[in-house]
Amino acid sequence: MDVSAGDVQGVPFALPDEQGGSPPGRQPQAVQGARTEREPRAALRRRWRTASLACGWRFPDDWDVAEVDLVCSAVARSGLDGAGAALVALAHARAAAGTGLEETLGDLAALHGVLQVGAATSGGEPSHADTLDAIAEAADVDALPTRLLRIVAVAWAEVALNDVGATEVHDSLTGLPTQAYLRTRLAELYREAARDGVCVAEGQVLVVISLGFDDAAVYLRPAGMILAADVLREVFDGGESHAVLGASTVGAVVPRSDEVARRAVRLRRDLTERFAVDPQLAESGSARVNVVRLPASHDDVCDLLDSLAAR
Repeated sequence: MDVSAGDVQGVPFALPDEQGGSPPGRQPQAVQGARTEREPRAALRRRWRTASLACGWRFPDDWDVAEVDLVCSAVARSGLDGAGAALVALAHARAAAGTGLEETLGDLAALHGVLQVGAATSGGEPSHADTLDAIAEAADVDALPTRLLRIVAVAWAEVALNDVGATEVHDSLTGLPTQAYLRTRLAELYREAARDGVCVAEGQVLVVISLGFDDAAVYLRPAGMILAADVLREVFDGGESHAVLGASTVGAVVPRSDEVARRAVRLRRDLTERFAVDPQLAESGSARVNVVRLPASHDDVCDLLDSLAAR
């Protein structure tokens, strides 16, 4: 069940000293509150880390990644519901570092628990032990807002599955060949062109479909990629070389002809029709089709593929 923004937003609680108790010479609470308010991101980061370790994060040195700061900044600015893009970046970083999905979601649940306890805390400052007990109870993966759970799980899987399938010829999600395959195919075309003394761009072009989604709808990306791959296969149903070019991009190397422009228009029309069937895709997703001229050398075309993969 989705939880409203009001359920997850709020001022993080104030943890006592992480070793327990109050250090000698502790400043008055009003002074501490003013300092915390000036540094909400740093304070949230510290409390989140403490909570995550207390809730089962196994290796403390692995918790600190740059994307944590992105999430803290987004939460301080817009609340957890407004931190979708930053959470995607963090999930990608966790998967790339080898962190499992269970631990990644447990870390998200710890952040959610910090914000929940902070929103519920009033009056006197709770003890360190009581605060962590409250977080442990609130940091339940099953209690996470469904939308946030989907965003993080899908983003983690994008990187994890890519690592698993890096040596495979076909992408497991779309069924299209991988970018590695397309690089090999292009190398063959460039070698043939060099032998014949011609330019690859004279006979081939690259047709690219790039998908875009709102920050709060990144969990729709897999469905969009499946539709894009299906449409690409239907429109270019001959001997063209299809491939997944990136997390939100597919493409095909096709013979250059007057038909390419007409088929590109058909691609755009068919994608629009497919997206319209799903109200969420129609509202939050978009697709762009481009016909790209191939560069002069194989090294340059590899650079082009790298830039497309980053979209």
